[in-house]
Amino acid sequence: MAGRTTKQGRSNPNTGNPGKRGPVGQDEEEQPLQAVLIADSFNRRFFPISKDQPRALLPLANVAMIDYTLEFLTAAGVQETFVFLCWMSSKIKEHLQKSKWCQPTSSNTVHIITSELYRSLGDVLRDVDAKTLVRSDFLLVCGDVVSNIDITPALQEHRNRRKKEKNISVMTMIFKESSPGHRSRCQEDDIIVAVDSKTNRVLHYQKTLGLKKLQFPMNIFHNGSNEIEIRYDLLDCHISICSPQVAELFTDNFDYQTRNDFVRGLLVNEEILGNQIHLHVTGEQYGARVSNLLMYDAVSSDVVRRWVYPLTPEMNFTDEEGQTCTHSRRNVYRGADVSLGHGSQMVENVLIGRGTIIGSNCQISNSVIGNNCTIGDNVILDRAYIWNNVSIANDSNIMQCVLCDHVEVKQGVTLNQHCVLAFNVVVGPNLTLPEGTVVSMHHPDEEEEEDDEDEFLSDDAGVNNDPLKTKTKGYSSAELGSEGKGYIWRTANVSEVEEDELSQGLWGLTVNLDPESESESEVSEDSQEQDSRAASPELDDVNVFQVEVMGTLQRGMEESIGCDNLVLEINSLKYAYNITLKEVMQILTKVVLEFPIQQQGQELTSSQYSPLFIPLLKRWTAVFKNYVKRAQDHMDCLAAIEEFFLERVALWAAMVKVLMAFYQQEILAEEAILRWFSQGVTSDKSKLLRKNQGVQKFIQWLEEAEDESSEEDGK
Repeated sequence: MAGRTTKQGRSNPNTGNPGKRGPVGQDEEEQPLQAVLIADSFNRRFFPISKDQPRALLPLANVAMIDYTLEFLTAAGVQETFVFLCWMSSKIKEHLQKSKWCQPTSSNTVHIITSELYRSLGDVLRDVDAKTLVRSDFLLVCGDVVSNIDITPALQEHRNRRKKEKNISVMTMIFKESSPGHRSRCQEDDIIVAVDSKTNRVLHYQKTLGLKKLQFPMNIFHNGSNEIEIRYDLLDCHISICSPQVAELFTDNFDYQTRNDFVRGLLVNEEILGNQIHLHVTGEQYGARVSNLLMYDAVSSDVVRRWVYPLTPEMNFTDEEGQTCTHSRRNVYRGADVSLGHGSQMVENVLIGRGTIIGSNCQISNSVIGNNCTIGDNVILDRAYIWNNVSIANDSNIMQCVLCDHVEVKQGVTLNQHCVLAFNVVVGPNLTLPEGTVVSMHHPDEEEEEDDEDEFLSDDAGVNNDPLKTKTKGYSSAELGSEGKGYIWRTANVSEVEEDELSQGLWGLTVNLDPESESESEVSEDSQEQDSRAASPELDDVNVFQVEVMGTLQRGMEESIGCDNLVLEINSLKYAYNITLKEVMQILTKVVLEFPIQQQGQELTSSQYSPLFIPLLKRWTAVFKNYVKRAQDHMDCLAAIEEFFLERVALWAAMVKVLMAFYQQEILAEEAILRWFSQGVTSDKSKLLRKNQGVQKFIQWLEEAEDESSEEDGK
């Protein structure tokens, strides 16, 4: 109730709170444009690098990532930005307070809000709602977004839609046209979008990672529009124009933790909530998020190649003293006091920070070198990202690697692709590190110990300052060279790394695109098909029967076919495919349970699932009652329900509502449910499912109701 009171107070124009929205009738265009900047990724994608420096402060073309985001917001006309900090908040706060963004002359007023309690985007937006920080439409971005997009047209479209239909459109997402496979597209963020061509309303939004086939809800083709586009040529810039209702919706639904949760939740429940999401597509302008090191490589290259103009190295848009540099042919940038040895070549797309010394006969291409670095003789750098105060000795070869501050590379070292040397690491001499090697001064055991303490670490846990702990674990000279200092974290060997771990790697997901492996899989399926038919001919009939039942119920919904006719159709299918009554009962249960997922997609949450399932069960109660008659029928139905939820752990919280619905519709008897609960355990996972708090409370309620009934009968 307190939350509701807050919302009523927020809409009161006479409260006098400076954080409240403007007076009634005041045009939203007159309100200063605000932004919410999340300077925390709430994940460990950049570990171990981000154990010493938060992602928002990592240098991209020698400028902290968060500075690109703030420059974009300021150029977009934002006058007030709320920066939310959690991980290593003191470092980011110190950086911002020294920057031009916190100076009195800044046109963009920056408010810094810190809390160790933030665990997700959802937590931040719920705090925005609780503090009533936004007064009108606002921009939502992360602190690792690099963009030069002019959002004026998108903002005007968003406001026009909200004027036309008050509070209907709550978010406009910014996308950039980008062909599949383009290097600026992050594979983990690849999406497919269904959109109404006339209104730009988003009808379906789905990430394609790991999907072999795509499914679209049928309802998007029955929304009254005759022009629907399915688009796979869009890059999500992770820039959103939001109405104030977005923060309120996050408060109302604690299942929303990410923007993806929010978008999918609104699309699934659009008819209930009455809210819509739209998109705006830009063609020539630039927008990307640095979500892993492959994207770091791509975005850094784009900045040096001037695709993000006017955010180019020589512009010094941060106004930082000593950061000026000159720009010459082939996109070569040189800072102040750079020394270049005899015979050294900067081939193309090279940025060298101030005070850096480069020896003779070096070849540098497609690389960024920070301030005050020392490069020896005969060094080859290609797609190398060298941060500040790094020393690289003679005869070293570095290709597509990241070297953090104060790294020392001894003579004769070769770093193969995707190597990462975190802060203060020393390697060599005369050493070759294999592809994907990650070296840090933090021992990997620290990660496990921190995991035991808390899933997210506190601000002070970033750096382990216990020297005794470090000394007890010696460095490996065999792996890092005789003078090496550091610990190897991970090597990117696909054969040894689990798929889930690969998806969380520093350099992003490794995808096997080998066509031979797929053909082998197809051959294997074909070769097994004949054997399976011969050994178990009824298996295919069961699968076909399940598909036919799904189609029958789908058609029954679309054409409003009565339950009696549905039963006739299912019975005819039963005889056609020689299916037993037990199989009919289990398949019917499975099909109805899967119906919401088939319609809305695999990413339904438990809170979204129940409101979609219960009306379907009420609609088809008569069909179930035709088959659930004997005591064994009840047990077969319950076994099918259990099998469904054992395969979908994410929906366990919805099981109690499913059981309650079957009970309230008088499909399942309480005696059968109690018997199933006490006698139907088939595995440890099945036992764990019964320990679900909601299920246990439901069983307790049934038992108490049964006891009361017995007492009344005794009287």
